Amino acid sequence: MINKKTALITGASSGIGKEFAHIHAEKGGDLIIVARSEDKLNALKNELEKAFKINVFVIQKDLTAPNSAKEIYEEVHSAGLKVDYLINNAGFGGLGKFHERKLEDDLAMINLNISALTALTHYFLQDFTKNNSGKILNVSSTASLMAGPLQAVYYATKAYVTSFSNAIAEELSGTKVTVSNLMPGATESEFGRISGMDKTVLFNKTASARQVAEQGYNGMLKGKLDVIAGLPFSQKLMFKMIPFLPKKLLLKQVKKMQDI
Repeated sequence: MINKKTALITGASSGIGKEFAHIHAEKGGDLIIVARSEDKLNALKNELEKAFKINVFVIQKDLTAPNSAKEIYEEVHSAGLKVDYLINNAGFGGLGKFHERKLEDDLAMINLNISALTALTHYFLQDFTKNNSGKILNVSSTASLMAGPLQAVYYATKAYVTSFSNAIAEELSGTKVTVSNLMPGATESEFGRISGMDKTVLFNKTASARQVAEQGYNGMLKGKLDVIAGLPFSQKLMFKMIPFLPKKLLLKQVKKMQDI
């Protein structure tokens, strides 16, 4: 089935974001791909345009920078492009005790994981609600379901993404605009290596980025509220137990799993 919708994907140069781009291109949809690495974006553009005869528009942007979301929105409009799907995928984490980590790294994490995602959602939601059409997929994490000792800020940012996504999804009930929240478990991607999580117990068994992206993309198309993806059976059981576990015990377990 050919999908002629245009999808804007942040963090599209690698990992889950790159897989989102491939999936959408395979369905015949045009793309607006955003990331910091212009070389990787242009390589992806050339690959997808050649393979699937679609149009790919590249925006090189550091989403940790102030006003980056507004600049993206304005560039899209200046190019005369209409976005049908917004996939807020860009994000990063980092291990370590909060007081020992560089504050600027955690503030940049908040800017990317929360501020840029919120601003992009706000800007494009204006168009979606005006046209009564559009789908948003925000990439959160299973980390959003609990606090995360040794990744305090990352877990907190993802808790925001899940809460924010669920709230605006309900605000939009009765319209043809949907907001879905993707909560991946440990996934094969650059995220694990860059954050240092690839050395922890949590990353002993990872899902493929393609598998996670497919589940998220299909959930978005169906307008699902939450999509939990890429969890082995043991972790699925653990997440179902979270509401019943004493908080101190849960915190100790999370800390143990993330200790290198």
